[in-house]
Amino acid sequence: MVKPRLAVTMGDPAGVGAEITVKTFADPAIFERAAPFVIGSPACLRIARAQTGVSVDIELIESPDELTPRAGVIQVLEPVAFDASTLQVGAVAAACGHAAVQYFETAVRLCQEDQVQGVVTCPINKEAVHAAGYHGDIGHQEILARMTGATLTATMLMTTGLRVAHLSTHKSLAEAVSYVRKPVLLEKLRLTVGCLERWGIESPKVAVAALNPHGGEGGMLGREEIEEIAPAVEAARAAGMDVVGPYPADSIFYRAANGEFDAVMALYHDQGHIAIKMHNFADSITATMGIPFVRTSVDHGTAFDIAGRNLADPSGLARALDAAIDMMNGSLR
Repeated sequence: MVKPRLAVTMGDPAGVGAEITVKTFADPAIFERAAPFVIGSPACLRIARAQTGVSVDIELIESPDELTPRAGVIQVLEPVAFDASTLQVGAVAAACGHAAVQYFETAVRLCQEDQVQGVVTCPINKEAVHAAGYHGDIGHQEILARMTGATLTATMLMTTGLRVAHLSTHKSLAEAVSYVRKPVLLEKLRLTVGCLERWGIESPKVAVAALNPHGGEGGMLGREEIEEIAPAVEAARAAGMDVVGPYPADSIFYRAANGEFDAVMALYHDQGHIAIKMHNFADSITATMGIPFVRTSVDHGTAFDIAGRNLADPSGLARALDAAIDMMNGSLR
């Protein structure tokens, strides 16, 4: 059986990406179902190897066709030179932002060319990306939309026992509230149900969170539930989707974690992210919906405060690799 190729992008060189990468690749288990390799800086990986004491070899490759995946070896594709001698770990730098974007753009192109079957990303830093001149790219999802031409994308966070899709993510709270409209919600529900089915969840049941406290209390605390959210749920059900709600956000995630729903549709960034991270932060990951290939990611940031100190937990990266393989195989559970 030919194992799928998975590109792991190292993320911002000043963050914890290199550290969690060397720790993850030291586990032979990641090679059992896939052929993973790294797109990043060999020099930064060597620094992380020395800091962590992890025993792995680091080999440079020129293309995925040169892959010879095996335990104890990190094979690295370096699309852009990065001067690691100038690296200030834990600090925002334009050079780091530029490198991080180039690593990810390379992975996307390889997926588009069918040289790679999926991409798993380590964190980038939005300030560094902006400092590098990428003013329209707030994060990975915006880069994906730009490069793939996808007109509709969305984020799903997953952890053991809980999946949360997001109506919006990188919007201010005021913008996010104004974004809660029936047409938008309905198309994101279609996207979520379709992705869950493709990833292996048969006839998924999706619950929609309310926007206002107590679900709006019949309009006394807001009318979005009455005028936008409930009509979107009704339209989704009329279209054959198993969608329910809106349910108050202070109880819906507890119900989902107890197996009542396959996923929750959160209506803005923190509504969903807080629930996932409180439930099981260490194993939480992100998946992008609406693109023509699989992309998963760790669900934490660059963690500049602990970068270079051998304190970063690699379990999220290992879980993101596992989830990417499951999603490609249509066996997500």
